[in-house]
Amino acid sequence: TLFRSLKLQSVKRSCKEIVLDQLSALEADFDVKQYGALSVDPSRYPLYVVQTKEWKKERPSVLVTGGVHGYETSGVKGALLFLQSAAKRFEEHFNIVVFPCVSPWAFETINRWNNNCYDVNRFWGMDNSPAEECASVMAHLATLDPINFLAHFDLHETTNSDAEEFMPAKAAHAGLEYKPLTIPDGFYVMASMEDAQLGWHEAMIEEVKKGTHIAPPDAENNLVGLPVISDGIVHELGAPDHICSGYKTGTVYATTSEVYPDSDRATDEICNKAQLGCVVGGLNWLVANPSKW
Repeated sequence: TLFRSLKLQSVKRSCKEIVLDQLSALEADFDVKQYGALSVDPSRYPLYVVQTKEWKKERPSVLVTGGVHGYETSGVKGALLFLQSAAKRFEEHFNIVVFPCVSPWAFETINRWNNNCYDVNRFWGMDNSPAEECASVMAHLATLDPINFLAHFDLHETTNSDAEEFMPAKAAHAGLEYKPLTIPDGFYVMASMEDAQLGWHEAMIEEVKKGTHIAPPDAENNLVGLPVISDGIVHELGAPDHICSGYKTGTVYATTSEVYPDSDRATDEICNKAQLGCVVGGLNWLVANPSKW
């Protein structure tokens, strides 16, 4: 079974070396806090958040999440890159909260699911979430004043392994027939099914275009089966409940980014910078358009 196979997973890379060891350099500018630890191995998998030191209740807040799906590397590295290179300059406008690696066990074992076979991007916004990664983040957010966020950037990838491994396994686990998935070649973002906030998303795409290519739609004007509403922007029609970017903390602007690291036109650096561009493009638009919020 899928659960049994997860129990047999081995560590393939070090969260400590790639993520945690980068956090100490941020302590001069931000609060770096441990907000929990994964029960599978608390000493190996502490959970950290990086946030504004001088928190101001009257200032809007911005949330960035990376590594909700641990195997999606540039979400983690893009969140770190934002902290290292851009976050500080936005603090005059926003309180900033970044969870750079929500799912460290899945990051180390390169998995979509956590060690208990939960897809961490499906258990947000519920009481007593069975995915402790989600429950831990939500518990920390509940301690902030205010908890309401103006914007949320949830950083993801769409990879060849989605079509070759994870989506077939997910379908089998649910007892469903797997329908082959065509992976878009390039970057795209998913807009909320409730409010697409098109201008905000278009600003992200324009910023990302400076460094990488945008995914073209298929013959039916879709990406991963979702309708394209503007260049590189899909509408999350019928999106699953309880996804991370849909977690309601008063968020007005919410997005899920997707980059294709297996493209012949991509490198790790390009993918990381695409994630950075997504956040920076979105924040620049908010700063330039205060009347919109």
